[in-house]
Amino acid sequence: MTIKLLDFYNLMDQDDIILSYKGDVSSDLVSSVLQIIESKMDKLEEPSKIRKKVYNVLVETLQNLYHHIAENPGLSVKEEVSSVIFLIGKSEDYYIVSTGNFMENEKVNQLKERINKINDLDTLGLKEYYKKVLNNGIVSDKGGGGLGMIDIARKSGHKLEYNFNKIDDQHTFFSLLVKIGE
Repeated sequence: MTIKLLDFYNLMDQDDIILSYKGDVSSDLVSSVLQIIESKMDKLEEPSKIRKKVYNVLVETLQNLYHHIAENPGLSVKEEVSSVIFLIGKSEDYYIVSTGNFMENEKVNQLKERINKINDLDTLGLKEYYKKVLNNGIVSDKGGGGLGMIDIARKSGHKLEYNFNKIDDQHTFFSLLVKIGE
């Protein structure tokens, strides 16, 4: 296989990709990515309001990857490695945070329903829904209360764009795209 790194570089430059990653996710990786993006936004002299929104959405999306990932179906059972992909880009109007990870098919409908419910709400509705979920006291088996997606929608100011691609009888690849504007 011939690696055309210059082509990849030009594609990333053309699409204003600031950072892209494919591989394992760990708490160290999350910390490093946050530091890199913070530094990039400093260099771009972004207003603090935008920096805060991007940072908060990035924290939530990366935590979702870290906490809610299924084993990569392409790997042997002995390998405990889960692969994710994410990218952060910038257009003239907004930042883009896009993530992708494997998940179990049995969880697809629940996630789809949750995202659709979030996307159906306006700003005030999201605020009320956030309070309701926060106060219900239910904690998932992954340790979260289900606030992540709601918070992402609230901070981004845009509808969550998503896609599910069924891989096999047990796994689906979930893609999430979040636009963060002023």
